[in-house]
Amino acid sequence: MSAMVATKAPTSGRDYGYGNARVRGMRSRLLTPQFLDGLMAAHDVTKIIQALIDTEYGPFIETAIIKGRTSAAMDEALRDNMVATFQKVIHFLNAEANELVGTLLGRWDLFNVKSIIRGKHMHLKAEEIEDGLYAVGSLTPTDLHLLVGLEDVRAVVDTLVTWESPYAVPLRENIAAYGEGGNLATLELALDRYYFSWASKRLSGRRQNAKLARRILGLQADSINLLTVFRLLKSDIGDVDPKSFYLPGGEHVDEALFDTLAGMSDVDEVLDGLKKTPYARQLESVIATYVDEGSLSVFERALEDFVMRKALDAGRGDPLGVGITIGYLWAKQNEITNLRIIVKGTAVGMPPDRMRKELILV
Repeated sequence: MSAMVATKAPTSGRDYGYGNARVRGMRSRLLTPQFLDGLMAAHDVTKIIQALIDTEYGPFIETAIIKGRTSAAMDEALRDNMVATFQKVIHFLNAEANELVGTLLGRWDLFNVKSIIRGKHMHLKAEEIEDGLYAVGSLTPTDLHLLVGLEDVRAVVDTLVTWESPYAVPLRENIAAYGEGGNLATLELALDRYYFSWASKRLSGRRQNAKLARRILGLQADSINLLTVFRLLKSDIGDVDPKSFYLPGGEHVDEALFDTLAGMSDVDEVLDGLKKTPYARQLESVIATYVDEGSLSVFERALEDFVMRKALDAGRGDPLGVGITIGYLWAKQNEITNLRIIVKGTAVGMPPDRMRKELILV
């Protein structure tokens, strides 16, 4: 298990014609905003199920609802559809696209490992942890099932070491510090740094496709760093140097800007410090909502929206480049996220207007 992402026998060379044609066909089947509006107006999970049965989600829904026509069953169906879709795409990419897209999808291995460790740290049940995982990287469903069944964080780390997983490296180096203070952030930051360092090296080529993939990676690093800045505003870190939380590899937020922002005293000051970056307008557009709700999740969602739209823009450039695939995979992920919000919102009686505010419609 030395690879970060699932391997296959990709088509040779850099010919994107076949793969992009397949991806365009798949993208044409994405749900429209009008269809999503209809789902939000259904006011009933059963009606949502009926509407989605006739889409590509149908077979997954039919399998899942054997357990009941519930939001939990729908969540399982949506997750399984996303995993199957991502795996399908990976298997018809050429060699270059496979490496570039596979590197970006390594973030799902990162997400899964962090989710498992967080779940063990919080003593959650194995089923609770497993329900939130997505097997679209090198860790298979069997691997993830085994990991969530282990006793604690230490056992997860030891198993990853035995598997020679790349993520064992940062975890092994920091498990002692975690054991002494029980600070989960120590492990999570080490994992983030390892992934972004690894991915940056893999995407270091000068070809346009590598540059595009590296830009998407950099936007993700920026997003994490900006969220860290906002969290530091509400935290008392004592004598700890804020720069110790910085994640290298960003597109617009370098270490100097991060250090400056981390030293500011309030949100307004941070936003003013971001004036020269492309994030300023996006974050300023939600400041009123943040004032009303007082939750940093407002900024987190705004940054997700920004990165999502930049990834979608990647698919509107070179028709014979990797951007078509990157744009589709992000659009598919966004569709799954929107559907999960609608299903869960409907199940708890959330008004359609409130649900719509939570969606990213493209």
